[in-house]
Amino acid sequence: MDRYLNKCLFLWITLILTSPGFVMAGFGPETWTEYRFNDKNNPVHNEAGVSPLKEKIFQTNDEIRATPVVAGNRLFVGNHNSGDLFAFDLRSGEQLWTNQAPNWVHSEMIYADGKVFVGFGNRFYKNNGVRGTGDSGVMALDAETGREVWTFPTDGEVMPTPVYIEGQVYAVTGDDHLYKIDAHTGEGGKTVDLGSEVSMSSPNYSDGNIFVGGGGPKPYTFYSVDLNNEEIEWKKPMENVIAGLDDVPPVLSDDLVVTTALEQEKPLSFKEVFDRYGAIQVYKEMVKSIVGEAIGKPRKTYPEHKIYAMEQETGKIVWQDSLGVGDMVKNNKSGAPMIYDGKVFVGSPITKTFYAYDLKTGKRVWDYENTIMKAPPVASEGVVYFSNAKGYVHALDAENGEEIGIKQLGGTLAPSGPVIVNETLFVGSQNHNVYAIPTENIQEASDPYEEELNQGKGYWNYLFQVFLLPAGIVAGFIFLGLFLFVKKRKTAH
Repeated sequence: MDRYLNKCLFLWITLILTSPGFVMAGFGPETWTEYRFNDKNNPVHNEAGVSPLKEKIFQTNDEIRATPVVAGNRLFVGNHNSGDLFAFDLRSGEQLWTNQAPNWVHSEMIYADGKVFVGFGNRFYKNNGVRGTGDSGVMALDAETGREVWTFPTDGEVMPTPVYIEGQVYAVTGDDHLYKIDAHTGEGGKTVDLGSEVSMSSPNYSDGNIFVGGGGPKPYTFYSVDLNNEEIEWKKPMENVIAGLDDVPPVLSDDLVVTTALEQEKPLSFKEVFDRYGAIQVYKEMVKSIVGEAIGKPRKTYPEHKIYAMEQETGKIVWQDSLGVGDMVKNNKSGAPMIYDGKVFVGSPITKTFYAYDLKTGKRVWDYENTIMKAPPVASEGVVYFSNAKGYVHALDAENGEEIGIKQLGGTLAPSGPVIVNETLFVGSQNHNVYAIPTENIQEASDPYEEELNQGKGYWNYLFQVFLLPAGIVAGFIFLGLFLFVKKRKTAH
């Protein structure tokens, strides 16, 4: 009898542990409660003795613009246009369930207490000026079955990822408010009127406060909200900002909050024009600088991408720096930062360059020129990985920026950023796929990559092509003219 009972118990336990629905003690973390997993927005979860997954692709129905979430043995991700929501078994790749949100999904499907929470909405404006047409709000689903548990409607979009804190879900929206929602019942609590719409700036939480960047109406404003008192603790108007502050999820570490934004447009220096567009464009800009205003064709201006580090307690700017100026891009105009090993890493879609900054001092440590990149990076074991709009993942030495490996995946890897779980990198693409690949495979890859980088580098090249070469050509023509003139005079005599 005892042998029979033991055998039944063994079979029962085996059945549970091997079931696709078993989440606890799985491959990934037990919970995922905020945008990109933690305050530093560096979503890494490695456990000793757990091997990476083999390369695989999880196929969905539409574009992916949200970061995939890994919890237990499952991967959760939503679709941009269709609002389709998915749960996959990590090891087998099997689709476990699907559901659908009423609108776009740019939010992560965060996971806590057996539920998945996800925001939905779009970026279009209603006639009354509220951002988000159609249905907007937050959904809760049973993580086991995908069944809808509750939906909390909002007036404006919930494109940013909500944050789960002690049984409450907090969401910022396109209707200027911060909402508090009971995670169990879906009932709303007190709302905080921020006075600014929020595009994609997912709220970050630390020590009782939520930090978030706000957009219109101007001026763009950064907020710290005290959740205990349910009121704004401080706000910092950014008078020179023209875009991006409400697109960027801030990062928190060492009593600092770091974000980026675009400031007022200005012309490029002639050297920058040369680097980007060549000598001919420099001559055009020189002419415009002299007579452009008079003839109604002034010099072209470009937004300046700035990075700021502020005190969490007061909002005082500790340091700031210019990432540079460049062409404006559609949507997600400002890069999302990440903190790792005392450095801030961020890619700029404006300058097409990836940067590393010292968190404490604001000193630029290194930079790496590439292409348009909108997604936040991820770093593990001394290597930082960033994805770009060309479908590549680059592995760089986090200390010095030296290139280690390049792996081509596919589609536009933006603005969904990569995550790492047990040295397996997961990243979503606008080609409908989530890619899972061991980080070792990325480091060892050297896939062909070509990008038209700056045409000229170095001041000597600039001086030669813009000034010395033309001057030499002019001098040559003058000399030739004089030579022909003298020769003609001699022939005449």
